[in-house]
Amino acid sequence: MKNLQTAMCLGLILAIFIGSFSGFAQKLNQLQHDVLRLHILANSDSDYDQNLKLKIRDKLLEESENLFQGCDTLEEMKQRASEQKDTIRMIAKSVLEENGCDADVAVQLVQMKFDTRQYDELTMPAGYYDALRILIGKAEGHNWWCVMYPPLCLPVAEPESYFDSDTAEILENPQKYEVKLKCVEIWEDFKNQHQNKKS
Repeated sequence: MKNLQTAMCLGLILAIFIGSFSGFAQKLNQLQHDVLRLHILANSDSDYDQNLKLKIRDKLLEESENLFQGCDTLEEMKQRASEQKDTIRMIAKSVLEENGCDADVAVQLVQMKFDTRQYDELTMPAGYYDALRILIGKAEGHNWWCVMYPPLCLPVAEPESYFDSDTAEILENPQKYEVKLKCVEIWEDFKNQHQNKKS
């Protein structure tokens, strides 16, 4: 009888944990689907190439209102990013040419894995996100990234303005959820590896 009670208690604890974990994983999954990231990779880690990367960043942020004016939803932002790839490439190329660099630039709209990254006071959990990528030259240097949608790259924006309070809490205080975040990351990697083997 005692063994049965112990087993029932353990089962109840496990069910509560799984339910809690499942809800947390769904929230992170929704976050990944609700975000478009901007990812700029420098040609190399030399001071010169890293400086060029930041000049391209500054120019793109300066032009962002013209490029993405009227985009109120994630889908509109993705559509516009796809339509503006050539323009974005030309803007980046012009910055390079103004600085005496003839490296090529590639612009891609992709889904890719990101590690956990901090941007100002915001920490984006690891996972698979849609991203507008600007690859400069060999794209072998450190990158710069931000969140294009919601437009957290652009003049001061608070996560609470775009995310519900639970999600904003995760983004602003990730240390409180460190174990859960790591569990979700491991689970997502396992799922993706399994899917890749099937395809």
